Amino acid sequence: MKSKVYFIPAEAKEPADALAEKAKKAYLAMGLNDRIAEGDFAALKIHFGEVGNTGYLKPQWLTGLIWEIRQKTHHAFLTDSNTLYIGNRSNSIDHLRLAWSHGFTPETTGVPVIIADGLIGHDKQEPRSAQARTASSKIASAILDSDALVCLTHVTGHVQTGLGAAIKNMGMGCASRAGKLDQHSVTHPRVNAKQCRNCSVCRTFCPEAAIVQAEGHVVIEPAKCIGCGECLVVCKYGAIKMKWDEDSLRLQEKLAEYAFRVFEHFKGKAGFVNFLIQVTKDCDCMSKSQKRIVDDIGILASLDPVAVDKATADLIVERGGGKDPLRAGYDIDWSAQLAHGKRIGLGSTDYKLVELS
Repeated sequence: MKSKVYFIPAEAKEPADALAEKAKKAYLAMGLNDRIAEGDFAALKIHFGEVGNTGYLKPQWLTGLIWEIRQKTHHAFLTDSNTLYIGNRSNSIDHLRLAWSHGFTPETTGVPVIIADGLIGHDKQEPRSAQARTASSKIASAILDSDALVCLTHVTGHVQTGLGAAIKNMGMGCASRAGKLDQHSVTHPRVNAKQCRNCSVCRTFCPEAAIVQAEGHVVIEPAKCIGCGECLVVCKYGAIKMKWDEDSLRLQEKLAEYAFRVFEHFKGKAGFVNFLIQVTKDCDCMSKSQKRIVDDIGILASLDPVAVDKATADLIVERGGGKDPLRAGYDIDWSAQLAHGKRIGLGSTDYKLVELS
């Protein structure tokens, strides 16, 4: 049987209350709200955006669906885990302040913000199951202490996975800092000395001081590199490369396995709402305003993370007029995470799109 994916057209230029109503309609259509019991801890997983970023989901768009969840339980909360790279979201205090500055306050949303892996990212649990790439996953404790999960995802391209949607929000976003390191440990960029202009911008942005000066160019020390990809994003000259066919495949498969263990934990009480609004080349970790790579499309919702991401990618490619806007940003086969997710039982790539009016 095909998984149902609910779709409602939407654009950022619409009034916030209209978008909130559409998001609520998509959320209610998938049926998760009927499964939330009184007293359940409901984790609303989101990305609060980085300083200077403008693409993150706006809290006003979420007020409708949050109100519905609050009618089921008084224990709902917005959440994310701390970042691997050092910055404004690598500890809970700075992370909370950033969330507040972007409008994610109890006064606006009606629910608190809890950073899921504790003060400095050490709070984790480690569910185990034999998979091709990983034997266990290091997941933020507050996620696995919850009874229901709602992944609220701003869909983007991504420098390492090609597509950042529900699977990434659940697999990477629910991981503790140690879990993020585990997933990124397979991706190590390399410097093409002939293209390097020796400008040192990458050295400034490297969170682990893994980039060092050589004669006329920089080099990356593999022992220090955590694979975050910051250097690749900031290099203007294309001097930093990754072996996408190897590294991205392994990262995407680890990502799907992490997502599977989170999904399995909730036993049917997890749902996914993807916002295809201001879809950008890079994720919301980028500290800058980014241009759309495709016109705004709408909001998708499903109980199946693989199906909702497959529908998401199909709509983006369709809107691209025969060209894949995701691969135009980074030539990465983003479908690897979907294929592996299907293979391990995370969900199905066969879906029925149900349009809501």
